[in-house]
Order: sequence, then structure tokens, then C-alpha cells
Amino acid sequence: MKIAIGCDHGGLKLKNKIRQYLLGKNIEVQDFGAFSEVSVDYPEYCIKVSKAVLEKECELGILCCGTGIGMSIAANKFNGIRAAVVSDTFSARATKEHNNTNILCLGERVIGEGLALDIVDTWINAEFLGGRHSNRLAMVENIERGEV
Repeated sequence: MKIAIGCDHGGLKLKNKIRQYLLGKNIEVQDFGAFSEVSVDYPEYCIKVSKAVLEKECELGILCCGTGIGMSIAANKFNGIRAAVVSDTFSARATKEHNNTNILCLGERVIGEGLALDIVDTWINAEFLGGRHSNRLAMVENIERGEV
């Protein structure tokens, strides 16, 4: 498995912890930055991670900023990206099982490091359940294509 990660200045410390954690689990990581705490525009990093997922360069993506919200808004502008802000393990599992999310968004100012790593682990290991959830995702894809 290969995971794309990215952040702005507000999510740098958390992104770096997640990167170390994933590498420790022998998961390949492509780090798109940011690489310092100098103020940057979060969409720049969101674009890189989203494209890596869409182009199948990476299977999943993780984006970190202060709250996770800005990253999720930007990522969800891409057709085919299903990004969710998550701050608990129940939602991490549900968002993969029910919504087949391919990008996880986390807020460094919202959750602590330990919880963040639990969320990442839960999300990575959860699997899409299909069934009735596939029908619902098909409806969302119709929205993306403007067929509503």
C-alpha cells in the first residue's frame, strides 16, 4: 500500500508523526509537504495529494491542517475524491465502510497525536462494505456528473 500525505503549516507536526507511524508499519508514503511551519496555502498541498490518489499513484491520501475542514472542502472539489474530516475512530471506520473514502482529513488543533494515529490505523484497516452503500455512492457519482 502507498499513501499520499500532505499538510499546510497548521498540520505539519501531525503529518510528520503520521508519516513516521506509517513508515514504521512498512507502509510506503509519498510526502507532498509542506515541510516547514512557514504559512502556506492549503489548497496547494491538497491538489497534489488528490491528484496522486485520482491518478492511482497512491491508493489513499491523508491531509492535515489546523482543523481538517479546509483540506476536506478542497479535496472534495475533485470528481472521484471522497474526503472526510474525522476526529474519532467510529467515524474513521464508518467513513470507509459506508462512504469508501479515499482521503482522510485530520485537524492538528482538534485531536491529539495518539488519537490521530488510532484514527489512521482504523481507517486504513477498514474496508468498504458495498451493498446498499454502493447504491448510495452511485447516486453521489451522478451528482458529480451533473446528472441530477
